Amino acid sequence: MKTYLLLVLAACTAEQASAPSYTGHAQDPWQELERTEREGPPRYTSRLHSCAKMRVATFGNVLASRGVDLAATGELSAGRIYTTSASALGAANYAARVRETSELGIATAAKLFDIYLQAAPEIIANLPQRAACAGAQLFDAANRCDARGFSCLMGIPATTEHLAVCNETVRRAADLETGKQLAVAVLAAAAHTCE
Repeated sequence: MKTYLLLVLAACTAEQASAPSYTGHAQDPWQELERTEREGPPRYTSRLHSCAKMRVATFGNVLASRGVDLAATGELSAGRIYTTSASALGAANYAARVRETSELGIATAAKLFDIYLQAAPEIIANLPQRAACAGAQLFDAANRCDARGFSCLMGIPATTEHLAVCNETVRRAADLETGKQLAVAVLAAAAHTCE
């Protein structure tokens, strides 16, 4: 019985090892070698070329700089969600000797989006009054996304692709205000999570 089980296991591993799809490498080993020499081993390049998560304190500073009241205590206010979501955002737990996470997980990305979505009305109303944005509006009189406002929101120059996504988000929403809020949340979250 032991010999039979051993033969079955050996046969299974031999099949998997010889299958080209099992190796995880390119079909041409020379291409794989060239890529590894150029970029380094995958374990190294995944850390070097990945996008680190924004630190929790930095995220709070970004929200405040865009006009969000972090001291708000309303049940569904962005400020309260931010201040009560430390563990979901990957904050350090010094009592448990756990450092702040540096990688963006799915739960953290979802929480960031939730906060941006809840903060969107405040950002839309307050961004033009922020000194850093110098009167830049997020939306023009025709409710189209404005490049100056979204550049200030994201912290990078808004491209035509950004504005196309923004305008399409506003257009496809159930109503105009929901569309504006979704557009602000989508672009802010994408810009601050390296998407």
